[in-house]
Amino acid sequence: MLTSLKSLFLDVGRVYLTLLKVMVPALIIVKVLDMIGGTVWLGKLLAPLMSLVGLPEAMGLVWATAMLTNIYTGMAVFFDLAGDNPLTVAQVSVLGIMMLLAHALPIEGAVAKLSGISWRVTLPLRIGGGFILGMITNQVYLLGNWQQQPAEIVWQPTPASSSLFDWGIAQLTMLASIFFIIAALMILLRLLKWCGIEKLIQALLSPFLKALTIGKETTNVCVIGLVLGLSFGAGLLIDEARTGKISKRDIFLAVCFLGLTHSIIEDTILILLLGADLMSILWGRLLFGFIVIAILARFIEQKSPSCSTNESIEKVS
Repeated sequence: MLTSLKSLFLDVGRVYLTLLKVMVPALIIVKVLDMIGGTVWLGKLLAPLMSLVGLPEAMGLVWATAMLTNIYTGMAVFFDLAGDNPLTVAQVSVLGIMMLLAHALPIEGAVAKLSGISWRVTLPLRIGGGFILGMITNQVYLLGNWQQQPAEIVWQPTPASSSLFDWGIAQLTMLASIFFIIAALMILLRLLKWCGIEKLIQALLSPFLKALTIGKETTNVCVIGLVLGLSFGAGLLIDEARTGKISKRDIFLAVCFLGLTHSIIEDTILILLLGADLMSILWGRLLFGFIVIAILARFIEQKSPSCSTNESIEKVS
């Protein structure tokens, strides 16, 4: 028992330290960029593109904020702008989809890089994917004349403090909580294996994973990433890959899939609070992620028959 607990503690510590090495520098860089006006600059850069998804130019700042920081901060900016730029349910849904697919990129992109997914894959996949799905969703709503009533904001957060001290305390609290979450997740994974529930989950999800040509060994980690977030899913994938049971190809596809579909409970609820339509921000997002990864999986297989799988992945990334 003591040996097992020691092994578990060492595994948790290793995964936690691995994530810290990536997340701490990323958090500092994001804060510096925000302080020197990086968010405002990116918002101005995105403003002209908003018309292509049926949104006011001001919403470019909302998406820019979410991309550089997180959904919560993007929501705060949205609430500041919503009074002068009232949106329909359809428009909020389009904006929400773009925020769901592309948010917290410096941190989540760094975690994905640690998993072997380069920035030149992460950024086009998530920013491009968010913009493309936003355009598709906007056109669907317009063609059907659906959800054109004014959006009703359900909840508005308390404005966050702008002081560096409060920001630092908030980040330290968040980083500390990650350790306990990782510990709980790793204990859960071991319990699932011990109880045999892991095989049941794999059986239930095997048709979907088979369609994506992702190995069943990634099932539990994908489920965790879908529910809790990319950082936790990728962090656990890194640990599982250490055992040699998960191939480089499966890690690549799993992290890309989680990049598009992670945290489907918390993040979806947050966007619903803005007044969005559940059908598009949840099911539309999942369907889009499934289709994109299915195509990507076959692209990796067929890109170069003479190359190994690893070589094909390296060419893609």
